[in-house]
Amino acid sequence: MPIKFPTLKSGPTLRFMFAAFILAAIVVSAPMWRKKAPAPADLSRAAFRDASLPVETRVEDLLARMTTAEKIGQMAMVERKSVYDREDIVRYGIGALVSGGGSNPSPNTAASWLEMTNAYQSDALRTRLGIPLLYGADAVHGHANVPGATVFPHFIGLGATRDADLVRRVALATTAELAATGVYWNFSPNLDVPQDMRWGRVYESFSSDTAIVADLGRAYVEGIASLPDDAAIGTAKHYMGAGGMRWGTSINKDYRIDQGATEVDEAALRRVHLPPFQAAVDAGVSSVMVGLNSWNGIKLSANRYLLTDVLKGELGFDGFVVSDWYGVYEIPGGEYHAAVTAIEAGVDMVMLPFDYKSFIGYVTQALENGDLTEARIDDAARRILRAKFRAGLFDRQLADASRLSRVGSDEHRAIAREAVRKSLVLLKNAGRTLPLDAKTSRILVAGSAAHNLGRQCGGWTVEWQGIDGNWIPGTTILDGIRNAVPETTDVEYRLDGDFTPSRPLADVGIAVVGEAPYSEGYGDSEHPALTPEDLATIAKVRAASRRIVVIIVSGRPVDIRPYVKDWDAVVAAWYPGTEGGGVADVLFGDYPFTGNLPVKWEL
Repeated sequence: MPIKFPTLKSGPTLRFMFAAFILAAIVVSAPMWRKKAPAPADLSRAAFRDASLPVETRVEDLLARMTTAEKIGQMAMVERKSVYDREDIVRYGIGALVSGGGSNPSPNTAASWLEMTNAYQSDALRTRLGIPLLYGADAVHGHANVPGATVFPHFIGLGATRDADLVRRVALATTAELAATGVYWNFSPNLDVPQDMRWGRVYESFSSDTAIVADLGRAYVEGIASLPDDAAIGTAKHYMGAGGMRWGTSINKDYRIDQGATEVDEAALRRVHLPPFQAAVDAGVSSVMVGLNSWNGIKLSANRYLLTDVLKGELGFDGFVVSDWYGVYEIPGGEYHAAVTAIEAGVDMVMLPFDYKSFIGYVTQALENGDLTEARIDDAARRILRAKFRAGLFDRQLADASRLSRVGSDEHRAIAREAVRKSLVLLKNAGRTLPLDAKTSRILVAGSAAHNLGRQCGGWTVEWQGIDGNWIPGTTILDGIRNAVPETTDVEYRLDGDFTPSRPLADVGIAVVGEAPYSEGYGDSEHPALTPEDLATIAKVRAASRRIVVIIVSGRPVDIRPYVKDWDAVVAAWYPGTEGGGVADVLFGDYPFTGNLPVKWEL
């Protein structure tokens, strides 16, 4: 039944009872308010504001000034679209925001990104202590969220280069483009060591070889940290063993590998999957993201042994551990239990990514119940603050438009084109078909990926699952071929290979085919292979040409064993990104093939 409150006409005694009732209700419903926040003070001379002091001194000074509620707020990462009231950033002292795949401003331009991140950062700086936000994004192959940014080859292509210096420069260029838009936290590098090529995230990693992943992962972390005027932080992910998942082990009915179980013993886990994370920690990585997989029947975000004992203890990691998208709440037992379990296990920041009010309430209640300790909350906040100080967030002004010219710059595109050249792997070259003579009189070009930047770039490009078509700046493989030959060479293009049958055979035909873009579990495939449409296109090109070159654009090896005998040359181009000219550079012999397979590919 409804509660009836006394009216003001009921006399002073009832009015006092009514006021007392309301005050009690507020205290009970919001336990974090019981401890009154200190009054605003002049912080200009506070130790944490002094950039000349050691980071640890600044961290401890700031931590001592924070209320428990402010520390809990730092532990919350929220998807930006879930912040329905911008004042909540101030009210709850939110520690981080994230743009999930496709969570872009409108219009989706570098300038809009800068305006958006600066607005959120301005909100954070209005909090009592002025603690800046971390704004994170998946820039796994460049700041590809933004049309016009440089899109580098996905990591599987970089793994084929074996070039640590190149990877370092790719990371530096990516960080520069992120920082130009006010983003200082990249959810990269991916240090998974994939063992099953049917997984939809194979292309996000460098290799199935532990040593290659460790070497290039270290280089990527070093590259992020080397931007002289805009320090940022990287994220070693997905800790750990995600690459050890096998087909059929998924606990998610929609996928067959992703978010499944890593069924290896501890010796194999340490031998195959741990070294890349040790390398990243040694290189100074500031954050480590927990995988969505499970090991020994326990979700990684609930595994205290791996998160606290091994990562923070044995490896000496002093940054913060962040969960993956909604990963904490996949721990069974309800949201309160999941949050408490993950934090107690060693998760410092929770990618919620939605309901931050409930999370803050759970953690607050857990402290009152004795399920979490103040010491653990202090440890989590300390680690997050340490990363923010190291990234220089407390010491820089809001980003301005002066650096927007970095986004998609000629310098960065030149690095990307170099990466494309070095990533190409020559799988077959019968009769020295390659390199081609640029002065060849007639070249046929066809295929689903020949003139499609969306296909070249793969997943995590503008949208989570990637895009289709040529509406972002870049050079397609067809464009690159046309630019590489003189005007006297006839380059004839037909998407499906429907060339005029009455004409004489062309000197060479080039079919550019492969996998459409995908991300995560939606890319899981029991049998990665070319589509019937791609195979039909190849057959048409074969019939119209004296020699045929097949270029495969894909995120992993695809099964071509039944057909490869009929092709003269085969090139693995992976997902090369926006600089398709790098493919032509090698096809026509301006540069040699130097790429090596980063994973096994049976022919």
